[in-house]
Amino acid sequence: MSQEERNTALLREAYRLWADSKGASADHWLALMAGGEIAFGSLAQGRVNAVAFTQQRHSREGVADYLRGLVEDWEMIDYCVDHLVAQGDRVVALARTSWRCMATDKVVDTPKVDSWRFDADGRIVEFFEYYDTAAMFEAAR
Repeated sequence: MSQEERNTALLREAYRLWADSKGASADHWLALMAGGEIAFGSLAQGRVNAVAFTQQRHSREGVADYLRGLVEDWEMIDYCVDHLVAQGDRVVALARTSWRCMATDKVVDTPKVDSWRFDADGRIVEFFEYYDTAAMFEAAR
């Protein structure tokens, strides 16, 4: 199995669990992370208090905090990955997702792109997510 096939298979299963559990599979994501330095970022970058959990993270523990903040404040409605595209140590996921802000009961539905990088052992060392931040900020207000 090639590096691309391995990394894509790992993500395909992780996204399936994420969608099926409606965001309750954080432990599975954390198990895929490298133990040392991780670059984990989000387009919102914690700019608004209602999405402070989206600030840059640098460790597995930081990613755990991000995921905890996400599911404490937002309820997943849907998460659908349409394509996984791999080249070398990188995989890009093209998706669509919907979440409800529990504080406002407003829903954000957005296209989403996740960029992943894996080390030689198949552990996640880098992640960055792109989505409609304006819609997210509006739903949080």
